Amino acid sequence: MSVDKTAGHFDLTDKVILVTGGSRGLGFAMCKAFADAGATVVISSRKQEGCEQAAQRIAQETGKACLPLACHVGDWEACDELIEAVYEKYNRIDVLVNNAGMSPRYESLGSVSRELWDKVIAVNLAGPFRLSAIVGEQMARAGGGSIINISSTAAVAPTTAELPYAAAKAGLNNLTAGLARTFAPAVRTNCIMPGPFLTDISQAWSDEVKQSIAALVPMGRAGEPEEIIGAALYLASDASRYTNGAVIKVDGGMAYGS
Repeated sequence: MSVDKTAGHFDLTDKVILVTGGSRGLGFAMCKAFADAGATVVISSRKQEGCEQAAQRIAQETGKACLPLACHVGDWEACDELIEAVYEKYNRIDVLVNNAGMSPRYESLGSVSRELWDKVIAVNLAGPFRLSAIVGEQMARAGGGSIINISSTAAVAPTTAELPYAAAKAGLNNLTAGLARTFAPAVRTNCIMPGPFLTDISQAWSDEVKQSIAALVPMGRAGEPEEIIGAALYLASDASRYTNGAVIKVDGGMAYGS
């Protein structure tokens, strides 16, 4: 009986959850977990085909239908259209997960173009701001909701290979704190800060990179996508009803310099 009661804290039945960047990687793992927990999930990413494939896969594995909606979150008008489409279908969003992100490779800092910089800031920071601003106001008027930002350990431990991305994610951490104050007490805003994970991006890692990660992470390895699920379910559910403005590390115990 106690197990059932505990599980009930993480029940997402009848919750409408919008996940950007939800067609693969950590986003897909979260979408599937939310569906398993009973939520109605809206899967969004830049390409409609990818959203539809992810929705089909989740339906096959969980028996729960998802709504696939393409959106380029770096485009504010597209963000507004996404929100309108979800509200037209369900009349609410209970949980918003700002997971979409990008970190293009570059040869050197001097080679970073204004176009690359603007694109990285747009997708990783400006889009989450716009979505959170509009959805957060709607949630507050409706009496409650949860916003979950997906940051990165690059926000606090940047490397030379990802400085535009790291700057954007640092901004997302800061945005989390500001939104937590802006929309409280009705709406909670929190952040998950993942370390290295074995997503699609990791397929391009060299043996040297993999060895450096193993040495840097006390757990001795990168994370599996499914290992983000616990934090995501916690923040999406009533189990976290007194958690607001938190940045939760899911990084295998990495340490950061002052």
